[in-house]
Amino acid sequence: MVVKEKQKHFYKYFRFIIIPIVFLGFYVLALLIDPYRSWSDFFNRSFYQITKEWVFVLIFCWLITEISLFIAQKLDLILPWVEYPLTRFLGQFSIQIIATVVFLYLYMEATFFMFGGAFSDLDYVALRQSFAVSVLLSILISLVFSGNFFLQKWKHAMLETGELNLKAAELNQIALEAQLQSLKVQLDPHFMFNNFSTLSALISEDQSLAQHFLDNLSKVYRYMIVNLNKNIISVGEELSFAKAYFYLIKIRLGENVKMEININHDTCKKGIPPITLQLLIENSIKHNTASRSKPLFISITEDTEGNLIITNSLQRLSYNIPSTNTGLKNIESRYSLLSDKVPEIKETEDLFIVKLPLLSI
Repeated sequence: MVVKEKQKHFYKYFRFIIIPIVFLGFYVLALLIDPYRSWSDFFNRSFYQITKEWVFVLIFCWLITEISLFIAQKLDLILPWVEYPLTRFLGQFSIQIIATVVFLYLYMEATFFMFGGAFSDLDYVALRQSFAVSVLLSILISLVFSGNFFLQKWKHAMLETGELNLKAAELNQIALEAQLQSLKVQLDPHFMFNNFSTLSALISEDQSLAQHFLDNLSKVYRYMIVNLNKNIISVGEELSFAKAYFYLIKIRLGENVKMEININHDTCKKGIPPITLQLLIENSIKHNTASRSKPLFISITEDTEGNLIITNSLQRLSYNIPSTNTGLKNIESRYSLLSDKVPEIKETEDLFIVKLPLLSI
């Protein structure tokens, strides 16, 4: 429908553009067909003779344009370009030539009737040249029609393609957001289960300490709620949260765990997925032994390549705890959705190391 509307608009204003072109093309083609004609004699005539010829040529160009428009409009109804492209091209080309030849014959007959003369008075070569020029002009007009259609069709196709790409991008973004939300929701029960277990034990042992623990837990959980809808958060904010979370760990384990942070100011302005550090700290506590004689060390530093390095001493438990690797899988999944960079995880004989790429906020 859009292409048809534009085609109608094109037909409406087409004549104002094509008639001057056809008029100029008439003389250009005449020169090309008969280059030996003495064109200097053309301007040696009187102004009246030159003007009269131009008027007749202009009327001829206007009429041949109107005929071409009429043929194109009728064929749009009978042989649409979209449904019958080859048949339409051949049909329009053939009908245009036949109609032009018939029109030129009738036009010349009318001219002879009005001003006297006959076909027998014309030079045979000049007559053939006139028909050739007329046919070529007709073909030119037909090609302009065809070119306009395909141009409009191409523009419409490009517009539709752009709209489809935009819709696809929007759907991908919606899917991405849904996956991220699903991953982040996993953090709540994982986080709360461990800390409520600690709180439950503290209530029976020391209610005052339990109250203090609960106050800090509420601050940490508030942070999680506030940042639930964020995909990336600054390293500085995440470090503040990690320190608050580690306080909860210290309440439970005391000097059995230690954590060191050595990050410069510029790195704090970079970004990582929220609650990433909490998951790594929690994993290190869950899968390693920690005692006063052999404390568990956790280190958060950076390297020269723009990565955050989280290291913990590897002190595996003597017994196996069933693990689904939820924390590490969660971090890897979020990174895969947010960036083409992925975390690196490796073990040495005495260290567990996670390298987190820093993201732009």
